[in-house]
Amino acid sequence: MQQPSSPSPVALITGVSRRLGLGYAVAQELAERGYYVLLTARDVGQAQELAADICHQKFAADALALDLADQSSIRALADRLGRDIDRLDVLVNNASAMPDFQVRSPLSANMDVVRSIFAVSVFGTWELTQALLPLLRQAPAARIVNVSSAAAMQIMKPPHGPIFSPAYSLAKYALNGLTTMLATSLADTPILVNAVDPGSVATHPERGDDAGDRSPAEAAKGVVWAATLGPDGPTGGFFHDGQPVVVR
Repeated sequence: MQQPSSPSPVALITGVSRRLGLGYAVAQELAERGYYVLLTARDVGQAQELAADICHQKFAADALALDLADQSSIRALADRLGRDIDRLDVLVNNASAMPDFQVRSPLSANMDVVRSIFAVSVFGTWELTQALLPLLRQAPAARIVNVSSAAAMQIMKPPHGPIFSPAYSLAKYALNGLTTMLATSLADTPILVNAVDPGSVATHPERGDDAGDRSPAEAAKGVVWAATLGPDGPTGGFFHDGQPVVVR
């Protein structure tokens, strides 16, 4: 890993392991906009393949190992970045999981699954942001984007019926709260922090259950919008396609 000699802005995206994933679509668009993109994943081999594809398009990219459920992995990544780059302009906390997809009630939730989701989507994201904050502060005006979900709305305004994927939904609700806390704590800095709902994304067409969903490239636009906000942009909000998500 070597930062380009030109003063390219640097963006790190977590959870980039699938060609049809949202993380790769975000990395692709940021690379096209001139960012040096760092793709991270638990399986670094998968991230390396995707970074190589971006490099073959004559853009700058690298891949790094990161397991957000492992504190030593987070520390190792932060240490390496501290040695290899002088700033971080964008952090996109994209890594997540939805293992309780079929669960319809918190009363039947598997608590091991709940812990695993929170370990990545909340605690890991929180710890990574803390670890990379020195590099984010070195950027002229860094942006932190937490990829959330409309599923959090079930907690914000409970439905009159089953709770869809309760562990995932509660984790995303907590992530939105973390976003607000980080934004408040960084209010005296140029760093802007926002959560983004990318919508329902067609990342698994082989399953045949997302035929009506938007493409990763389309969904990535809202994430990239938050990652490239100007100095007068919002902070501490929850957005979908650049518009505030409103509880009705």
